[in-house]
Amino acid sequence: MQPTPRTGGAVDRPSSEYESLIEKRSGLSELLAPVAGFGVTFANMFKPTVTEQYPREQVPTKPRYHGRHQLNRYADGLEKCIGCELCAWACPADAIYVEGGDNTPDAQFSPGERYGRVYQINYLRCIFCGLCIEACPTRALTMTNEYELAGPTRPGMIWEKQDLLAPLRSGQLAAPHPMVEGTSDTDYYRGEVTGVTDDQVAWVAEHRPDDPTLPENAAKGATVPDLGETRLAQRAITAAAHRQGGAR
Repeated sequence: MQPTPRTGGAVDRPSSEYESLIEKRSGLSELLAPVAGFGVTFANMFKPTVTEQYPREQVPTKPRYHGRHQLNRYADGLEKCIGCELCAWACPADAIYVEGGDNTPDAQFSPGERYGRVYQINYLRCIFCGLCIEACPTRALTMTNEYELAGPTRPGMIWEKQDLLAPLRSGQLAAPHPMVEGTSDTDYYRGEVTGVTDDQVAWVAEHRPDDPTLPENAAKGATVPDLGETRLAQRAITAAAHRQGGAR
């Protein structure tokens, strides 16, 4: 049966063709239907209120919490960032600024031809959506669980590359230094590089004998300056806020 056209383009659909699939309420359920949506509210009205006593007590975040960003390194200490700028293009808030640079035999910061010479994140703009993480082709950029990023100045909320780089672990060499001999950037991307070689240590010892990441210097108690000025200032601000708040 074809619907009968109405004036103005409306269609008159016979009521005999339509049958609701929603079961009709009856009795008490029909009477309580208007307030059924408040069931969750009523169920929680008499439960005790849970208040987090921050900063006196810091509740751990969820494992996949989107906090401060981190620029990761390979097992030998070379940087994973290749300066491709895909994270900056993916950022909906235009919070990331990247300038790529060319690796040279005397200044090899990452595997391959390019590295991130300048890397900035403006945390006044960042919305912590994680789209930059999804765009990164080398898994160089990830997000930590750190959330205490407040500061008193606008320039202090722009974190530089040195503030975002992951701390050097024991056994890693600070860049720049050559790639592992006989490897390519593909070997690095596949995770086939598992540590520092003697040739890399010898190269750093020749070009930077005072480098604190060299094994002989680390054995003497040399400290590795792996924090930038902005990150150090943020750490001091957070510690002062905790003292003022009475944190234990």
